[in-house]
Amino acid sequence: MFHQIWAALLYLYGVILNSIYQCPEHSQLTTLGVDGKEFPEVHLGQWYFIAGAAPTKEELATFDPVDNIVFNMAVGSAPMQLNLRATIRTKDGLCVPRKWIYHLTEGSTDLRTEGRPDMKTELFSSSCPGGIMLNETGQGYQRFLLYNRSPHPPAKCVEEFKSLTSCLDSKAFLLTPRNQEACELSSN
Repeated sequence: MFHQIWAALLYLYGVILNSIYQCPEHSQLTTLGVDGKEFPEVHLGQWYFIAGAAPTKEELATFDPVDNIVFNMAVGSAPMQLNLRATIRTKDGLCVPRKWIYHLTEGSTDLRTEGRPDMKTELFSSSCPGGIMLNETGQGYQRFLLYNRSPHPPAKCVEEFKSLTSCLDSKAFLLTPRNQEACELSSN
């Protein structure tokens, strides 16, 4: 009798806990409309890197020295190409410019990074206004990255991102401090 009562209490506890901390359906990760032909204009322009999540801290280690990053996504000079420029403000105040070229993959929503054949980037919608989420996978790593049009989105956006990525087996979480002024994006 005691075991039956104990089992019923544990079951009830599990039901209550699951209703409070329910993970969203994996299908709520909606791939954005990259159709392999052209990149939607709504995704072009300036973005701020807000947070990252990954299964391990090592997969986010590249962002440890970062205070903030501002990106600009523009249509490339060739068909199915995107130019991404970034300026990284390190915690010690330095500004580090970076450039990447993404290639749209025909018939897929994947973006491929020039010079890094092992790297795949997928874009997902975000419930956060002005937000976008990326899933980067490469040789030995997978990470989710949250970007926003604002350098300081509502805290609720970050909490939703953390909750969603936690449900997707991300145990490590990184929030960029964004304490310093963002660096100027270079025009070339």
